[in-house]
Amino acid sequence: MLYNLVWLFFIYSIAGWVLEVLFVALRRHKYMDRGVLNGPLCIIYGVAGVIIAVTMPDIRDNLFFLFLYSALYATVIEWIAGHILEHFTGTRWWDYGHLPFNFDGYVALPVSVVWGLLGVAMVRWINPLLFDLMDLIPRPVGLAIQIVLEVLLVIDAADTVLTLAGVQNRLRQVEEVGNRLSALTLKLGLWLLGRTERRMVKANPKASFARTKKAKPTVFAQGCSFYKIVMLFFIGSFLGDIAETIFCRITAGYWMSRSSVVWGPFSIVWGLALALATLLMYRYKDRSSTFLFVAGTLLGGAYEYLCSVFTEIVFGTVFWDYSAIPFNLAGRVNLLYCFFWGIAAVVWFRVCYPVLSRWIEKIPLRPGKVITWCLIVFMAADVVVSSAALSRYTARAEGVPPQNAVEVYLDEHYDDDRMYAIYPKAVHTEQHSTTG
Repeated sequence: MLYNLVWLFFIYSIAGWVLEVLFVALRRHKYMDRGVLNGPLCIIYGVAGVIIAVTMPDIRDNLFFLFLYSALYATVIEWIAGHILEHFTGTRWWDYGHLPFNFDGYVALPVSVVWGLLGVAMVRWINPLLFDLMDLIPRPVGLAIQIVLEVLLVIDAADTVLTLAGVQNRLRQVEEVGNRLSALTLKLGLWLLGRTERRMVKANPKASFARTKKAKPTVFAQGCSFYKIVMLFFIGSFLGDIAETIFCRITAGYWMSRSSVVWGPFSIVWGLALALATLLMYRYKDRSSTFLFVAGTLLGGAYEYLCSVFTEIVFGTVFWDYSAIPFNLAGRVNLLYCFFWGIAAVVWFRVCYPVLSRWIEKIPLRPGKVITWCLIVFMAADVVVSSAALSRYTARAEGVPPQNAVEVYLDEHYDDDRMYAIYPKAVHTEQHSTTG
């Protein structure tokens, strides 16, 4: 599957670049490279194509939701990419402000409709054709081509990221103070970064790559900073687990674990949802409650659907199934819970976020940073151990014996009884496919 997805990423990235160049050529009657990378790739199209290809097959026969979710995923990706480029270059790389029903000028309803139609065409007709063509390429040849493309992409992306980060200016400063230890490498780096910057400025003349020094913060996690988002992730993970546990006790009549990890009561889905919602919607937190509800309903439903597909593919396990609830979509999301996401968005920005934000900012600056990084290291280890334990849980269900000392350790410390206690609603994919 990964082999095919890599091909789709490059095919759609190249196709997107061609479409962008043709559009500009027809509109301005001249060639202009609108890609951010040096190579002929528009990775927004590649990323959107892969996400749609992975998530949409379950609903390929439901044209309405296939269209809606394709449009939604692609629109969110385009919106995020636009703001990232604006942050690093100080200008807009595209502007839909002249189109009706636009949002921030980076997305607009007519463009989203096009994204939705392309998603339908991709899932129903284009991808099956591409998969058949991929099968015609000998696998060793295909893998070799992919490796070459991936290496070139990594080099290209590193060059572009360094340019966006303003590294070129700092390298010039190093050269000016007389550091000649790596003169040849330094000059080559300056040439590459300068070439990339000139190409990007040519594509967008208003772009600026000068990086200004930021004043040192005096308040911990002020505004929508990295530390604020991380702290909100942990708060959301903990409160989400508690809320789900209580909800299950009320509705099912018994207590059950709703944790995503083996160490501690943390629901990663809720933590990520809270962090991402704050990051994406922070600048709109003062908009109307209706806006927040609609945005929360759509984004929350799309997020939960994506999480369901991701966990099933990666861990071979279904962690929730809404097939018994009316108005569900492939058992992954349902209309009622989508409304819950919308209500949660309103409550979060109207009630919870202002209070939690003030509490977080009262933490002393230096201890706050130390605590945050300790939590990050802990959660990284927790996720690694949980992923390994879940993989062994699935392998044991398939009758696969342990192959090394690590798997023996996992079988001893995270046996079926313990894993069932942590993930009581988890259903292995093969069992789910035979009973669902």
